[in-house]
Amino acid sequence: MAAIEKRSREDWQELDKNHYLHPFTDHKDLHKRRSQIITRADGVYIYDADDKKILDGMSGLWCVNAGYGRQEIIAAAAEQMQELPYYNSFFQCSNPPAIELSAMLQEISQPQFKRIFFAGSGSESNDTIVRMVRTYWDLMGQPERHTIISRNNAYHGSTVAAASLGGMKAMHKQSGLPIPGIVHVEQPYWFGSDRSMSVDEFGLAAARSIEDKIKEIGPDKVAAFIGEPIQGAGGVIVPPDSYWPEVQRICDEYGILLISDEVITGFGRLGEWFGADYFKIRPDFMPFAKGVTSGYLPLGGVFVSDRVADVLIDKGGEFFHGYTYSGHPVACAVAIANLKLIQSENLVARIRDDIGPYLQQKWRALGDHPLVGDTRMVGLMGALEIVENKDTLQRFDEKRGVGTICREKLLVNGVCMRAVGDTVICAPPFVLSHAEADEMIEATWKALDLTQQALSAA
Repeated sequence: MAAIEKRSREDWQELDKNHYLHPFTDHKDLHKRRSQIITRADGVYIYDADDKKILDGMSGLWCVNAGYGRQEIIAAAAEQMQELPYYNSFFQCSNPPAIELSAMLQEISQPQFKRIFFAGSGSESNDTIVRMVRTYWDLMGQPERHTIISRNNAYHGSTVAAASLGGMKAMHKQSGLPIPGIVHVEQPYWFGSDRSMSVDEFGLAAARSIEDKIKEIGPDKVAAFIGEPIQGAGGVIVPPDSYWPEVQRICDEYGILLISDEVITGFGRLGEWFGADYFKIRPDFMPFAKGVTSGYLPLGGVFVSDRVADVLIDKGGEFFHGYTYSGHPVACAVAIANLKLIQSENLVARIRDDIGPYLQQKWRALGDHPLVGDTRMVGLMGALEIVENKDTLQRFDEKRGVGTICREKLLVNGVCMRAVGDTVICAPPFVLSHAEADEMIEATWKALDLTQQALSAA
């Protein structure tokens, strides 16, 4: 018997309106509009309840890297469901998929990472970071080193600690955040600055705002710095080349822990296994999620460096932290199948050498459109800035919601992307073909034309 009943789009929308509270949603607005019901997917395409075909330019939510309908991943889940659908990792217990995945992750990561702590999501992974960073300094006999530095407009998740690490002002205002011991500094967003400095000068200045904050708080009180290699939800903010080397220098000089949040950039998105590899930094922690299973099942975790893990093992007693689903056997089996698929199809190298450069060239050409003030893309992670004046790069009044208008026009043309203010962002699946890339770019240009027409008519 089928678990899900067959219903009309209208019936699904009515049930949704009456019973389902969505994440990051204006519920009053949604009730007026009604939800778009997605019913199936294949390759790089999703289909709604009216069977409209939509190219998924966001890989779900930055996660369906291997594409939809991959039978290898589906079979791994079914097989593990039959063998061991669940058991916990408490009480000195483990399971083969969690063990095998831990070893596999060590093989593809930097040499300082030999141990993994599993969670269920990126938010849980970053909550784990807060607990583990502070426990480390406690065990090192420096309990006053509890302050973690993050960045304005960063996104590290939506739980209380993870949202505190993030620098989203609207989230903080609504929830009385951040929690104590978390502070924020300049983000490396040159386009969003006054552009009075060169790109590299600005990158150095943004990095040195970390050093300024360390000196303000006191080096003996700062535990760690956390940053996304490329800020995702903030608008695909690619830091200047000067930024990350200076961040590494600062962390090394002051002895603070460096955290590279790989929830979006991990597992190939930038054409390297991790963003830390792309930017050539040596983090002490790497939280991950999303792409580890290509979104087929929830799984997150943290790469823990020997610097930290050795202290936890040698000096620590019980680490009072963990989750019911830490090391979930089915999720771990799915991750193994997903990573094997990425390896066997050379998808990371494909992003670096093939589809990445191809799409980047096409994406840059969108900069010729009258509404586009800037384009940027690393690997398969890109953004374009919509501006009112192409010469001065002046933006539209945010109340006009130009980015949202463009996103809606994209959907009309069969492509799903995301708007962050007036920044339109994309992160398509790794299996995107050249023809599908062409389709995505053509639809984006049409959407920009339609947006321009709508603005002229307003």
